[in-house]
Amino acid sequence: MGLEFYTVVATRILVFAIAASSLNLILGFGGLVSFGHAAYVGLGAYTVGILADAGVVSAYVAWPAACLVAGLAAALIGWISLRTRGVYFIMITLAFAQMFYYLMVSLKAYGGDDGLPLAQRSQLGFGLDLKDDAQLYWTALLIAALVLAGLKRLLNSPFGWLLQGQRENETRMNALGAPVRAVQWQAFVLAGAIAGLAGALLANLGGLVTPQLLHWSQSGQLMVMVIIGGAGALWGGALGAAVLLLLEELLSSYTIHWQMGLGLLLLAVVLFAPRGVAGLWARRSSNG
Repeated sequence: MGLEFYTVVATRILVFAIAASSLNLILGFGGLVSFGHAAYVGLGAYTVGILADAGVVSAYVAWPAACLVAGLAAALIGWISLRTRGVYFIMITLAFAQMFYYLMVSLKAYGGDDGLPLAQRSQLGFGLDLKDDAQLYWTALLIAALVLAGLKRLLNSPFGWLLQGQRENETRMNALGAPVRAVQWQAFVLAGAIAGLAGALLANLGGLVTPQLLHWSQSGQLMVMVIIGGAGALWGGALGAAVLLLLEELLSSYTIHWQMGLGLLLLAVVLFAPRGVAGLWARRSSNG
């Protein structure tokens, strides 16, 4: 395996770090267990794929469009699902994601179950060529850094304090007059838009968008990344994506039953490190 292989793996980790961090915003910091987050990643990827099929390959058009489509879907789903709580919220978000999954399967004009291949990657201009895997990696790294910096600034703003406050005690925040439902909905929409951006990058990386990107199992994978990395920690999503995808690459080279190893890891994290890898790191730093 040459440098090109490791570049693609590193880019994939960065893309999923963005997607998992967007889920962490509502799950870890907002306490909203959405089980349909992959739908926004898939919608972002399909937006790029469909625009490329129509001849629109400018990243300055396709990527914001991916964010917009995913954000609008999140706005609709959030507006309905946030009226419920607990297991009902989880089931509604899952149901919407599966609806989008079957919608994409039924769209034969865009490949149906086989997916839609991208004729070419998006174009950035200014001498940058995303056909080069290394340039796509640096682009994904820059976007991941901007997303994490933006989330850090958001979480330390009054909006972020309200989001985390309602996670701790929604009833008390309501009693204090905080706009809890509006904060939850805005965080839900923002998380969906960021996931759509991850989908745009994922479409460029893989060169193919399929309904599988929207499947509930992908939402479960994003949730596992957040849990392993540390729900409610800024770096939790990124760390979880790195650990999960690197272990997947490592274990799959030794056995076809690599999922068993990942299952044992998840079990160990839940039992012995409920704050995930980020929590272990913070504990080690505080102990000197």
